[in-house]
Amino acid sequence: MIRQVIRTMLVTLLLVTATVSAQTDTLDNTKPWYQRMVESEMVRFPQAWMMDWDKEPTWDYVHGLNLLGFARVYEKTGDKRYFDYLKGYYDQLIDEQGNIATYKAEKFNIDMLNAGKVLFFLYDQTGDEKYMLAADKLRAQLNEHPRTSEGGFWHKKRYPSQMWLDGLYMGAPFYAEYIMRARNPEQLDDVFLQFELIEKHLYDPETGLPRHGWDESRDQKWSDKNTGLSPHHWSRALGWYAMAMVDVMDVVPAQNSKRAWLAARFEKFMSQVVKYQDATGTWYQVTDLGDREGNYLEASGTAMLTYAMARGVNLGVLPESYRAHAEKGFAGLVDQMISVDPTTNVISLNQVCAVAGLGGNPYRDGSFEYYMSEPIRPNDAKGVGPFILAALELGK
Repeated sequence: MIRQVIRTMLVTLLLVTATVSAQTDTLDNTKPWYQRMVESEMVRFPQAWMMDWDKEPTWDYVHGLNLLGFARVYEKTGDKRYFDYLKGYYDQLIDEQGNIATYKAEKFNIDMLNAGKVLFFLYDQTGDEKYMLAADKLRAQLNEHPRTSEGGFWHKKRYPSQMWLDGLYMGAPFYAEYIMRARNPEQLDDVFLQFELIEKHLYDPETGLPRHGWDESRDQKWSDKNTGLSPHHWSRALGWYAMAMVDVMDVVPAQNSKRAWLAARFEKFMSQVVKYQDATGTWYQVTDLGDREGNYLEASGTAMLTYAMARGVNLGVLPESYRAHAEKGFAGLVDQMISVDPTTNVISLNQVCAVAGLGGNPYRDGSFEYYMSEPIRPNDAKGVGPFILAALELGK
C-alpha cells in the first residue's frame, strides 16, 4: 500500500502543472452554484486528495463530505470530470483487496467511517468489488468500537465515554446504508439507538437544542458534573447532527417505525434551530449567543443546517414551510460569505471555522472563548461540501 501511495503521488506531481493550467481558464459563471463550487474546488485542489490543503493522500472524513457532493453533482449533470476527480481519491488509497492506505481501525475513530459513504456510489457506478471490500473493513470497525454503558459509540478511543454530535454524522449514515445493502434491517435498531442516546443525554432544556458533547464519566474538565454536558451549542455540531438525521432517513424505508420517530425528533429539532437563524439567514458560531461580543456568523454550520432543512422538505419529513428558511439560509451564504475572483470566476466560501473539538492536547475546554479562538479560513471542506449539497437540494 505504501508503494501504491508513493507511486500515485509521483504520477500526480507530473500531472499537476498540466491540470492547473487546464483548469484555471475563466470558469462559467452562468452555471448553478453547485457546479461553480465543484469546479472552483478542482482549480484550488487539482487532485482530490489535496482538499483541505493535505500534503499527501490520507483517508479522512472531510474528503468524504466534500466528495459526496461531487458524486451528487455528477449524478445531476453527468459531467465525467467530476466522477473521475472523486474516483481518483479513492483509487489512490484503496487496493484490489479493499485495504485502505492510512486507515487504522485500531484507533477506533468514528470519523473514519464517513468517507465510506461514497464507496457505495462507486460500487454502483463501476461494479468494482474493491469498493465494497473497503466498506466491509470500515463496517468491521463497529464490531469492536468502544461504547458507553448504554451502547453509544465513543467518538474516538482517545475520547473515552464521550458522544459528540459530530459522531452521529460520521457513523450513522454509513452504518445505515451498509445495513440496508446487506439486507439486515433488524440491525437498524443499533443505528437508531445512537440517536436515542443523543436525544436522552445531550439536550439543554432552556434552548431545546443539544450541546456539542456529553461525557458519561463526567471526568472531562469541560463536562458538567451533574449532566456530563459541554458548556455550549456549536452551530457546526448542530449541523452535523441535522445532516445525520436526514441522511439516515434517506436510506431507511418509510415503513420502519423508528424512522417515523426520528422524523418527529428532526422536526422538533429544526423548530428550535430556526429560532436562532439570524436576519441574514445565517447562524452564529455559538448558536444561541448571537449578541455576545466576539461571536460571528459562520459558514459551515449555516451550510449544514440549510442542506438538512432543504433535504428534509424534499424527503417529505419537514413541512413545506421550512423551505423558506432553507432559501433564506442559502441566500445568506451567497450574500454574506461567497466571494468571486473577478479574473477567473473561481468562487470562495469565507468565514468557515477551521476546527473545533473538546478535550485533547492542547486542551479544549468548550468555553465561549475557546470557540472564538479557533482559526477562521476560506474554503474549508467542512463548509464547501455542505454548500454544494445545499445548492443541489434547492436547485441553485
